Amino acid sequence: MAFNSKVSANIGLSGAPTTITDTVNASTAQTLIGLSIANTGAANILVSAKLNKGGSSAHLVKDATVLPGGTLAIVGGDQKVVLEAADTITAWSSVASSADAIVSYLVDAN
Repeated sequence: MAFNSKVSANIGLSGAPTTITDTVNASTAQTLIGLSIANTGAANILVSAKLNKGGSSAHLVKDATVLPGGTLAIVGGDQKVVLEAADTITAWSSVASSADAIVSYLVDAN
């Protein structure tokens, strides 16, 4: 197992969400151990994140308010998310260039 992290500055809008994780390879699984989105702007924003599995997806969080200078911890502590082959996480903000996302994960080669 290896610890990894990825930073995505200025995540996209709902019409063009940013993929904030690498696509999981067929021979591996990832355990998402942290996902935070920070408001880098001067006004409240709404943020969302989705787990994308094949042809379906589900919200991890939808339209959560993040105050200026604040951070929303979506995954961490007792909550973990397992990502399997071809899975991704996408995220977006209600205001362009107003949010940064950070993910931390473990990679487990099968």
